[in-house]
Amino acid sequence: MSADALLHLANFSTLFVCMVLKFPQIFAVMRAKSSAGVSLNSLLLELIGFIVFVTYQMYYDYPPPTYLEYPILIAQDAILLLLILHYNGRLWQGLPYTLLFVGGWRLLTVEKWIVDLAMSLCTFISGASKLAQLQCLWRTKDAGQISAVSWALATYTGVARIYTTTATTGDALVVVRFVAMSLLNMWVLLTVLHYQRRASRSQKQD
Repeated sequence: MSADALLHLANFSTLFVCMVLKFPQIFAVMRAKSSAGVSLNSLLLELIGFIVFVTYQMYYDYPPPTYLEYPILIAQDAILLLLILHYNGRLWQGLPYTLLFVGGWRLLTVEKWIVDLAMSLCTFISGASKLAQLQCLWRTKDAGQISAVSWALATYTGVARIYTTTATTGDALVVVRFVAMSLLNMWVLLTVLHYQRRASRSQKQD
């Protein structure tokens, strides 16, 4: 397979996966009518990271195929956020969060140094979102309604983006972000699988 064909495959497979990435998690929450195990703080930090990243890419006119999935992920995260707030009886908080995210997005594009600074912090913000989910898992020792499929898909997209970014823009800041996110996504995935297996064994013993 040629390098161009492999790049196109990586770009379009990532886009396709991201179109459905959060669906398993959304359906799991809707089916259980509970957001048990899903960290609200993790989701909020992830949304911030996504908004900063896609704004940075658009600001510098990067090729759309390298970031096209992020608006889709933001929309899916917004739906998941509303579901979590709904099942926690705090749906009214959806409006303040919307105003905060829209206002923050507009602020990023006011000056070049703002978007550059935000992008330099983006890896830490996104990393903190994964650590918040891990902390929730360690505290409860229960995967709850967390979808392992969603985390597996997130791990794949991160690895694919390491390749596509290296092959196109070569932006070291972006590559470092994807490497860190891929490792953390894998960590969360393995932790979720561990607690799910443990819960399955406990049910069989009962």
